[in-house]
Amino acid sequence: MPVPPRLILITGASRGLGRALVDRFVEAGHTVLGCSRRAAAVETLGRRHGSPHRFAVVDVADAGSVRDWARALEADGLVPDLLINNAGLINPPGPLWEMSPEAFATVINVNLIGAGYVLQAFLPAIAARGSGVVVNLSSGWGRSVSPEVAPYCASKWGMEGLSKAVAAEVPPGVAVVPLNPGIIDTEMLATAFGPESARYPGPEEWSRRAAPFLLKLKPSDNGKSLTVS
Repeated sequence: MPVPPRLILITGASRGLGRALVDRFVEAGHTVLGCSRRAAAVETLGRRHGSPHRFAVVDVADAGSVRDWARALEADGLVPDLLINNAGLINPPGPLWEMSPEAFATVINVNLIGAGYVLQAFLPAIAARGSGVVVNLSSGWGRSVSPEVAPYCASKWGMEGLSKAVAAEVPPGVAVVPLNPGIIDTEMLATAFGPESARYPGPEEWSRRAAPFLLKLKPSDNGKSLTVS
């Protein structure tokens, strides 16, 4: 059965998993709202996918930037049916005690605090409507650990906890889901795995499984830790 057209918001929409999902959802007839910190990438997205899709330069680690984006969309009656908290980065591999405070803070600020800012900005309208699905991209490293990626692991374990706590706060009809996307050959994975990352499927292949999976999520999935199979 075809999925009715939806309004889908994706953070970190300019590359990797977010970029691939933009294409899949647009192809399927949905409207996409996306953001990236990179102005040139946002301009490219806008040229490729024009109106009614909308892309904006937003730094999710900047609460004011996120809040302004949410207000601008809401002013135009744009409250997402599906929100995907995808923006993220990984630390250069190494022991925690050898990392600069700035490197540590940047990973936590983007991956976890930034996701929280997005929830704070968009959940009020979603909750008031009483329907919508929020997907917070977690990781296998949000449920297990490996050496030399401690900040990333911390941010994704935090994403799992944040998601489950907020899931207990939202009204009936709304779902908040921490989602492990699986292992995908992205720039981030190559940072940790090196050449070994090429053994895994890329974002394009992954997105063809992930997009239908995401569209099938429903209120009864609220608070569940799920994985793209």
